Amino acid sequence: MDMTKLLEDYGSLAFTDDVMKERIPKSTYKAFHEALDKGEPLAKETATVIANAMKIWAVELGATHFTHWFMPMTGLTAEKHDAFLEPEGDKAVLEFSGKTLRKGEPDASSFPSGGLRATFEARGYTAWDCTSPAFVKDGTLYIPTLFCSYTGEALDKKTPLLRSLDAMSNAAIRLLPKLGVEGVTHVTASVGSEQEYFLVDDKFYQQRMDLKLTGRTLYGAPAPKGQELEDHYFGSIKRKVDAFMKDLDNELWKHGIPSKTKHNEVAPAQHEVACVYRKVNITTDNNHLLMQLMQDIAKKHGLRCLLHEKPFAGVNGSGKHNNWSVITNTGINLFNPGKNPIENLPFVATLACTVKAVDEYADLLRMSIATAGNDHRLGANEAPPAIISVFLGEELDEMVENILNGVVKPSLGGAKFDTGVSVVPTFTKDTTDRNRTSPFAFTGNKFEFRAVGSSQSIAGPNTILNAILAETMTQMADAIDAGQDVNEVIKSFFADHKRIIFNGDGYSHEWEVEAEKRGLANNKNTVAAMACLKDTKNIDMLDKHGVYTKVELASRYEILLDNYNKTLQVEALTAAKMAKNEIYPAAVKYLAKISKAALKVKEAGVNNDFLVEDVQELADLIAEMKVKMADLDAMIEKAHGVEDDVMAEAVIWREDVFAAMNALRAVADTIETIVAEDSWPMPTYFDLLFGV
Repeated sequence: MDMTKLLEDYGSLAFTDDVMKERIPKSTYKAFHEALDKGEPLAKETATVIANAMKIWAVELGATHFTHWFMPMTGLTAEKHDAFLEPEGDKAVLEFSGKTLRKGEPDASSFPSGGLRATFEARGYTAWDCTSPAFVKDGTLYIPTLFCSYTGEALDKKTPLLRSLDAMSNAAIRLLPKLGVEGVTHVTASVGSEQEYFLVDDKFYQQRMDLKLTGRTLYGAPAPKGQELEDHYFGSIKRKVDAFMKDLDNELWKHGIPSKTKHNEVAPAQHEVACVYRKVNITTDNNHLLMQLMQDIAKKHGLRCLLHEKPFAGVNGSGKHNNWSVITNTGINLFNPGKNPIENLPFVATLACTVKAVDEYADLLRMSIATAGNDHRLGANEAPPAIISVFLGEELDEMVENILNGVVKPSLGGAKFDTGVSVVPTFTKDTTDRNRTSPFAFTGNKFEFRAVGSSQSIAGPNTILNAILAETMTQMADAIDAGQDVNEVIKSFFADHKRIIFNGDGYSHEWEVEAEKRGLANNKNTVAAMACLKDTKNIDMLDKHGVYTKVELASRYEILLDNYNKTLQVEALTAAKMAKNEIYPAAVKYLAKISKAALKVKEAGVNNDFLVEDVQELADLIAEMKVKMADLDAMIEKAHGVEDDVMAEAVIWREDVFAAMNALRAVADTIETIVAEDSWPMPTYFDLLFGV
């Protein structure tokens, strides 16, 4: 690859700040940033100049259309494309005004609103997020936007995220001078997102109704080999996969997305891409675009990219580790402990606020990563448990104990790592090991929220992280203003919320028992996790900081549970259809085949007991499958019978329908192990996991 061209192409499809600076007058550029810094509305004249420059730039790159790109509550992105071309008599001109840049008007009633908008109340608005660069993709100018109703309620995931950033910034600006940090006028969250995914051959994907409709396999007996040998993790990348990864990197770099790392993950056919840290709203947009590009590029290589949290049973699922830090406009990372953490007051105070925040609002954090897909993954071997806890590591855990005991003990610094090989030099170790079983782990200068699902938008989890930190920073500032000594406030925060700190094995049964003793919640599924949105404490806090209004939170409760119910409904109906139309007929056909073989063997005068046993075994399983299919139909009907109570319906989908699906699958998967491969109606786990 030509490295010069690589550097020249980097960011070529993004309307970055540098591109804007080159293409608009200095006075306009200055006015734009002044409005941005002060949080003031952008003047119409400024927007008009920027819109014209953006249009010319996009057209030069081959764009014929533009779209306001937003994140409705579906969890996906949405876009409506309009042409630049406007008729003018018998000719045409290219038109793109400042008003068009700043505001769009999609149909608000056609997206999930949780009752915020009636069907006849269609008007909604998209508003330009000028903090996130526009970009060109497939001949269209994409403009990142917010999405709100006619009456101003947020109908998207980005609006609350930006509100949470304001709330956290305001709280930090108030607290930091009390900690000896002056000159800070803005604080933001910096996030790096690691994206896990599976790649399967498109020809196999096309033959699996479950993958096409639900994103995961609803049936499938384990392959003879899975991840037991641990030979796929960091292993040699297959040629076809490598070609996909190279194309993905090139496309990401052109869009200014700093893709940094790629490798094989633990499960067969599983991989990961990680990008460099950026401001959280930009990282959120980048990750949405990343997911789109992954799926588009995979198709070009004859592959399909699976982003479901658990597309295959019996092997690791996929997450999206959310690495979160808090940075001041003066360049201070408030999660950077420095050489002597206990004497770094801003760090210790921010850590104390974070520990308190996670403990007091663990239910909100659990809710923020709750989806039907993530329910399959949380608590499994590759993912953190559903119990929210904080991992600090040995050094910081000792520091907390010293604070609680009134001991000022300086850090010993990093120990030396010695390989025992004479030609390999020693080097300084990190001050703590990593804990991959922790859902919220400190990893040097940031917290890694490991429980986020691979298909999720990171907007939701980061909105909650920012909001709860804003709340505890406000509480700390209030206490100091009330006359309490800052060190005593920090000590009380750690003392009152030490129970959330756990440095051991989060996968162990012992931790579940210990967590229950500590009073920590263990919401094992989405239905249980959603209850916290009815808690007055949570509602009041989020409303107080302007992150969500009470009406918006009520709508989220309805939307998230409705999405859960519909997801399980699609899965259940798909499972029933596959069983009736594919698996059951194939099993009956194979039963007839081996029954005929048994008769022929008997006619030949040979003892056919061994074949009769096979026939009887399969016949019994098919009969059992028939019963399980009827059970599933009955449970689906039961769920459909619930009206006007989204939680009651969700309980039935979770407790009754899901259980019936699993019971049917168990029988079908057993039948798969008996039926000859050439008689099975769909690609197997062996095909899917090892077919690329």
